[in-house]
Amino acid sequence: MRRTLQILLIALFALTSVTALAAEQKTTRKQRKALEETQIKYDATMRWGTVEDALPYLDPEYAKAHPLTDLELRRFEQVKISSYRASDNVPMPDGRVGRTAEVRVINNNTQSERTVRVREIWRWDAEDKRWLQANGLPDLWQDR
Repeated sequence: MRRTLQILLIALFALTSVTALAAEQKTTRKQRKALEETQIKYDATMRWGTVEDALPYLDPEYAKAHPLTDLELRRFEQVKISSYRASDNVPMPDGRVGRTAEVRVINNNTQSERTVRVREIWRWDAEDKRWLQANGLPDLWQDR
């Protein structure tokens, strides 16, 4: 009985999340599908790729305003992401979409693992017809 209740609650939560995103009138079904596909690729890139592989997902406007330094790029070489689990998308009033992700990070030198929670903001680029990560690469060195 308890297991059934858990499954029903999870299903209700998932349905509510999908309904909330679908109710957002600023995104079309095609845009939502593109967002899902982009986020799947982004998650895999963060988990298995390099920081250079993740750069094309960044919003050029954000990247121009907040250019990555060589030091910041080198810091990413010092860690390995062992897990990247994102939550459901939450539509924002301005048409962007937010979500959080739990990232498990292993320091290459010490082999110690820690968990970091990051926030992502996704923006639809109408000109190129694609979603862009609008708040930069995840901060894996944030204060706890």
